[in-house]
This record gives sequence, structure tokens and C-alpha cells, in this order.
Amino acid sequence: MSEQLARVLIIGAHPDDGDIKAGGTATLWAEAGHVVRFVSLTDGRAGHHLNPGPAMAERRRAEARAAGAIIGAAYDVLDHPDGELDTRLEYRHELIRLIRSDRPDLIVTHRTNDYHPDHRSTGLLVQDASYLLTVPAVCPDVPHLTACPVILSFSDSFTRPCRFEPDVVVNIGDRFETIVRMLHQHASQFYEWLPYNAGFSGDVPEGDEARLAWLSARFRERIAPLADRYRERIVATYGEARGAGVRLIEAFEVSEYGAPLDAEARTRLFPFLPADAKAEASFVRKSWVDQPEAD
Repeated sequence: MSEQLARVLIIGAHPDDGDIKAGGTATLWAEAGHVVRFVSLTDGRAGHHLNPGPAMAERRRAEARAAGAIIGAAYDVLDHPDGELDTRLEYRHELIRLIRSDRPDLIVTHRTNDYHPDHRSTGLLVQDASYLLTVPAVCPDVPHLTACPVILSFSDSFTRPCRFEPDVVVNIGDRFETIVRMLHQHASQFYEWLPYNAGFSGDVPEGDEARLAWLSARFRERIAPLADRYRERIVATYGEARGAGVRLIEAFEVSEYGAPLDAEARTRLFPFLPADAKAEASFVRKSWVDQPEAD
């Protein structure tokens, strides 16, 4: 494997979180030869109105594996009950061991402010683990990392205590239908639980083809506003002419708790983005490793 290829670890709170927020970019990473792994920290057992519990957790594991297989990515689901994730020390240590064992160059996960407590806990667990990944005395049974990976956050629309700021935008228009096929594997969510929870169960059609078309239209409507919201960043990345025509994106924020996404890291981790000096300069965000008072 070329040394330019990387390991990408996408950590979500639930089976399907990583697909929803990073499925298109994950497809591009996989196509570029990067090793992509999805991990869900909870088992998803609460994600159904009729059949919650252990059987639903097993169903969601199978759905997640099928979604990952669409792009040739592993999709692991941990055993923590859906809706009960918190930031206790044993969970932090479990995550430290998981990340060290995977040895990723890049982690993508939730921000720490979000509507779902499992999402918030996932973001906090990654944040709390980040520095300790490099400390030999913590979880000494798994070799420590010599450097923290780059950490990116999924996009969201929450503004308190701070709004999402896109550092990376990826045109996923040509990979949109691949995302839809991944989400289609999560039938318990997109055709059962989420429609029930949002009050539109009666809109869900029967049959795979009809459902795929319906899901495609709904998901396009959901993510389309991102491109206009972050048009300035798109133009900075893709240039004026091309950027004006981008309609579907995924966006990520660089976490200051990970390594900085400098020009070298950007080139390695995002080989499918234009190698433009203006865009490269805008990707550098300070991390704790840049701070002289860091201890």
C-alpha cells in the first residue's frame, strides 16, 4: 500500500450516523484506496417503535454491515445500549483501545453540542480520548500512538454554545446515489422508525425501487441547503466557476483536539480535492499541539 494512503475511522453514536453525515466522502476515500471503517458506539436497540430491544440491535448490526459493504468498508457496532451512552471512564478507555488498535490517520465524529445525548457523548468521548492516545501510562495494554490523528466533526445546524464552521467541504454530487444505497440498507430506520417518529409513516412506499426513489428525493431535500449555506467555502475549495455549480456537499470542521489539518495532511487525506493554494491555506486550524502552555 502506498504511504500516501490512509486509515479513516468514522465514529458515530448509532448505526447509520456515519453514513448520513459522511457517506459520500467515505465513498471517495474508499475509491482512493484509503481504509475506511465505520464504528457505532451504541447498538441501536432503541431505534424502533414496535420492536426495540436485543433483536433490533442484531437487525441494526446486519443493516450496518450491509451499508458498509456497498463501498467495501467495515462497519462495527458496539454493545452499549442505544440512548444510554455517557462519558464514564470505562467507555473512554474502551475508545482509547479501539482507536489505538485501528491506528487511524483521521477520525470523523459528532460535535459535542447536538440534539441527541448519545451524539454529544460520542463527541466528548473522542475529545477526552484524543490527548491520552499518546500517553503510554494510560491503557498500557495497547501500544500508544506517537501522534494524535486529525479529528473532523460532522456538520450540524446547532448554534449554541458555538455554531459549526466548515473547514472542509466535499462535492458528493456524483456519489449521492451511493449514499442513498447505503441508507437504504438501514430499512428499520429510514422506512420504519424515522417516518413514525416524524409522523409521515403513511408516505413510505412499498417495494425496493419505489423506496429508493422516495429516499433519494427526501435525502436530497435534506442536504441540499448545505451547499448554499457554505457557498463561500465551496468556491474557495473548487474555484469560482466549478464552485458555483456544486449542489450537494458534505462539510466537516477541524477539531482543535486533534492534529492540525495542514497542507500536507490535506493533500494526503483529501486527494480528491483540488490542490489549490488558496484552499490549502484555509484548512489550517490551531490545535492543542500548537499551544505553548499545553501540558
